[in-house]
Amino acid sequence: MTDHPNLDLLRRGYAAYGAGDMDTINELFHDDVIWHVAGRSPLSGDYQGKEKVFGFFGRLLELSDGTSKVEVHDLLADDEHGVGVVKESATRNGRTYEGKATHVFHLRDGKVTEFWDAQVDQYAADEFWA
Repeated sequence: MTDHPNLDLLRRGYAAYGAGDMDTINELFHDDVIWHVAGRSPLSGDYQGKEKVFGFFGRLLELSDGTSKVEVHDLLADDEHGVGVVKESATRNGRTYEGKATHVFHLRDGKVTEFWDAQVDQYAADEFWA
């Protein structure tokens, strides 16, 4: 049995993020992608459109001095949704953060149309990014 094509989309996206390959991520995102970041940190909020989402990525890398990483534990996907079970890490102002999270994707026509971030310990994530 072959993997679902949306599983490959998620694998490509996480690999591209880890490599800093924004061209590939650009190909995988719908032009009107919506990116939801939970919590109350300066990064929290809803970002609509590629320009805003890439701005979020830039701010994330800026605040972490380029150390933001996502380690994939498992991926699931079907025709409309994808889920990434991940560990996120970063270093900032001499502090290190490691937290587990679930990433939920809405997928259509081989592209990411919407994303939700769900931290296991939202308070710790907010404190780190504040």
